[in-house]
Amino acid sequence: QVQLVESGGGLVQAGGSLRLSCAASGGTFRTYGMGWFRQAPGKEREFVAAINWSGGSTSYADSVKGRFTISRDNAKNTMYLQMNSLKPDDTAIYYCARTTEKWAGIYYSSARYDYWGQGTQVTVSS
Repeated sequence: QVQLVESGGGLVQAGGSLRLSCAASGGTFRTYGMGWFRQAPGKEREFVAAINWSGGSTSYADSVKGRFTISRDNAKNTMYLQMNSLKPDDTAIYYCARTTEKWAGIYYSSARYDYWGQGTQVTVSS
């Protein structure tokens, strides 16, 4: 049974930083692409960033490009999202997810992910 557990969320002032972690268990983490999504109150879940199975390819939503960095440590079965220069618009629940396919590249649609974490709240105050 695959489990994904996010951590690292919290309350931060605008301009601050947070690092989210996503710990995976129960599967072959290193063979799957991973992604971060977020959902703000009253809005649909949206793509934030994705990383391929090896970590050699990454992609970001335009809204976070240059401020967020996605990475993974396959030896630790963990994915990260370093978030810098945070803005109030970044306030949301952040979810990590695993792609449906092994050896996956970069997927932008949530439909291409089948396992999801429970989410971690990020709140950015102005």
